[in-house]
Amino acid sequence: MFELVFLGTSASAPSVHRGLAAQVVLAGEHRFLVDCGEGTQRQILRSGVGFKRLNRILLTHAHLDHILGLGGLVSTFARWESVGELEIWGGKATLDRVQALLYGVVLDYERLAIKIHLLDLKAGQMMNAKEFTVSAFPVTHRGPGNFGFIFQEKSRRPFLVERAEALGIPVGPERAQLVRGETITLADGRVIAPEMVLGEQIEGVKLVHIGDTARTDNLREAVRDADALVIEATFLDVNVEEARAFGHITAREAAQLALDCGVKSLLITHVSRRYRERDVIEEARRVFPQAYVARDLDHFIIRRDQPVERKRAVSPQPEDE
Repeated sequence: MFELVFLGTSASAPSVHRGLAAQVVLAGEHRFLVDCGEGTQRQILRSGVGFKRLNRILLTHAHLDHILGLGGLVSTFARWESVGELEIWGGKATLDRVQALLYGVVLDYERLAIKIHLLDLKAGQMMNAKEFTVSAFPVTHRGPGNFGFIFQEKSRRPFLVERAEALGIPVGPERAQLVRGETITLADGRVIAPEMVLGEQIEGVKLVHIGDTARTDNLREAVRDADALVIEATFLDVNVEEARAFGHITAREAAQLALDCGVKSLLITHVSRRYRERDVIEEARRVFPQAYVARDLDHFIIRRDQPVERKRAVSPQPEDE
């Protein structure tokens, strides 16, 4: 299971009800901030997520509406919060801008004591935790070094307690060994293999997060069979030529990608102020019924092979923003 909290869902500039791009992915004890637009730290406080353990930041690309909040957030971390070490992942062009922002302005001017690791993203796995992995993949947008992210829960075989009881396997380390895939020998000499007490393999949850993108044909492999896909829809199809000119896609194109790739739920973000929310969702749902337009502070729970569970923001926004 993954949880996703949208902190900012607007495109390019904030609106009355939408802040700039930022989301938090909750994965067990781990927390990831994906993008950090202006105003993110206040949204973190409003959401109830808080700053604790928010020490990994994944940046989709270098544009200011996705990174400008880093200055204030890092300053707050260094002054008031117990985050003494921070990982910031991004493409080279993104990290060059972050370097200029943090070391040319914030940290140099204020001499703040915080250890920051700027980690150059490459396509492939970037983290292998006990229960899940995080991988990056290239995305086409304006400029180099744009990435999307795959949060993939590891598959598992459930331990069948009734079968273990029938075989007389005591509660304790023997059962833990079997869960790890190890064969054990009981006190009476019987050899028990993991296959005797483990059920069929259950695939883990897959969450795919894409920021701004100019095309979808090169995203299919990464997106395929995702339980939830987060992606922009900055334009409606009536303005598809303008979308191309600025390196974005439409709500219809986001929905078609989800449909073609067997996605379970589509979460649309990066919403332009020029459109009403109802028009964005109507265009997407004509193609893909399990589409949602995320609002600031929306909280989604993502489970395997189930529609997402949506918890609305504390202060709902007007439907026709």
